[in-house]
Amino acid sequence: MSAQRTGDLTIGVIGPHEVVERVMLMGPGSTGPLNARLIAAAYRDEQEATDKVLRLGSAIDAYLFASPVPYEFARKAGVLTMPATYVPLGGASLHEALLRATLDERYDPTRASLDVLSRADVVEAYSEVDLPVDGIHVHEELASTAALTSFHEGLWRRKATRMAITCVRGVAERLEAVGVPTLRLRPTNAGVRSALQTAGLLGAHHRLEEAQLGVVIVDVPTLRDSTRRSTPRYWRDELRLSLQRLLLQEAHRINATAHPVDDHTFMVTATRGSLVSATEGFRQPPFVERIKSELGITIEVGIGMGRTTQDAEAHARAALSRAQATRQSFAVDREGRSLVPAQRAPQRQSGEPLRTKGRETLLRLSEKIAEEDAPLVVDAEGAGRMLGVTPRTARRLLRTLVEEGLAWPLPPNRTLQPGRPRQLYRLIVEKLDKDKAGK
Repeated sequence: MSAQRTGDLTIGVIGPHEVVERVMLMGPGSTGPLNARLIAAAYRDEQEATDKVLRLGSAIDAYLFASPVPYEFARKAGVLTMPATYVPLGGASLHEALLRATLDERYDPTRASLDVLSRADVVEAYSEVDLPVDGIHVHEELASTAALTSFHEGLWRRKATRMAITCVRGVAERLEAVGVPTLRLRPTNAGVRSALQTAGLLGAHHRLEEAQLGVVIVDVPTLRDSTRRSTPRYWRDELRLSLQRLLLQEAHRINATAHPVDDHTFMVTATRGSLVSATEGFRQPPFVERIKSELGITIEVGIGMGRTTQDAEAHARAALSRAQATRQSFAVDREGRSLVPAQRAPQRQSGEPLRTKGRETLLRLSEKIAEEDAPLVVDAEGAGRMLGVTPRTARRLLRTLVEEGLAWPLPPNRTLQPGRPRQLYRLIVEKLDKDKAGK
């Protein structure tokens, strides 16, 4: 993950060459009291906006589009990862186009077709300059260049209109090529300045949001439950150290810090911005998959935001309790509100096998352990006795448990006696409880 950005705000300006050039000439001073750096991303066709956004990457704080057209293309493509705004083409821009039309005898704005703008905005603009609206036709939906061209050209050929007013450069070029009198809406200088200031404010607000303190509380049920059973202390210490090492690595990756809170809880202190990346926008709890993959255990996570570390920790603990009790959102904002909606766990397909060979072995061992009130830590000899098989077979079955994440191999139990030290395994019977709860 990239480090959090510092210094001046950065605004990506996306639009046709002539508009981008106008914006760049206005300079950073047009963003008001905020100091911003402008990066140009000019295109020849509005549909290239998506590619321009991707090329800008994550090095900017806000996008400014030359009109609602490229903004809509980028939004519908799902590539906007930062705040975005656009220069409006209604209001002053439409007034300017209507003024040009009334001063040029080639145009008749009272019998015109318009695209992209809402009919309400068009009617309002016409009324403000005392033009009738009975002869206007509006295509409000954003569509392809071909579809919008067909809309305007069809009305003109049927003599329902005498001119077209478009927001799309490609449409204007096609209509002019077939002889349709056409005006293209152009952003006004005042509209550009206002949009630049809005982009600056959006970027600054995003910076503040990203810099919010965030705390992750990591609870380890395996460690919590092992204190109630006769699990060797050295095994708990070894697992705790392994967990802390992994969490420190993950914390370093997102520019955060991590430290243990008690025997079964850890705390990671970060910023909202770093946690957004680590959780895919708070859709996936952090650290869970790696710890499950490398240590074979399940952790429970709560994330909280706050103005202070204490506030963020309190919200994180509340989120953890809520997630443990209801399996709902694991993250809350600094007001204590859920950051992501609750998601239902995917249902098991009827044809999916409920148990693997490892789960059958673990189930049999857990039943014997319950009968004998034995510890959850076993070796090949003890497991073989409980399963009624040879130690060699039991050793193979225990390795299967480890491969399926149903057991945790402990450090060898070294003694002064000659020969190979005993290999101990901690059985993760909690996974059987989860299977029963999911039925």
